[in-house]
Parts: sequence; C-alpha cells; structure tokens
Amino acid sequence: MRETELWRRLGQQLGSGYARVWAEQHVMAELGGRTVVEALAAGVPPKTVWRACWAALELPAKER
Repeated sequence: MRETELWRRLGQQLGSGYARVWAEQHVMAELGGRTVVEALAAGVPPKTVWRACWAALELPAKER
C-alpha cells in the first residue's frame, strides 16, 4: 500500500477534512503511541498504519 492509498481510505471513512485532523491528533498504541502522521514520518509502512486505523475505527473486515 502506498501512502496516497492510506490517505484516500482515511478520507473515505472520515471525510477529507476530518481525516487529516484525526491523523494528526489520534494517538494509537499499535503505532507505538504515535499518530498516523508521526508514524509515517518515522518510517512505519502505510499498510501497518492502515491496519492500526482500521482497528481504531472499528471498520468492517471488508475494509481491511
């Protein structure tokens, strides 16, 4: 998964405006206590970040 795909999926789930805010503010234990933005900046693969988002947002299996 590319980072652009991650942002597209977050936008679909949260809306394009709120997705960026959520990604900058929501801290997840699965990402080592980092936000989406911090995790990506630290080099965490986008697929790993998406899986953490998927779990945090309690999305259905088909969205994984």
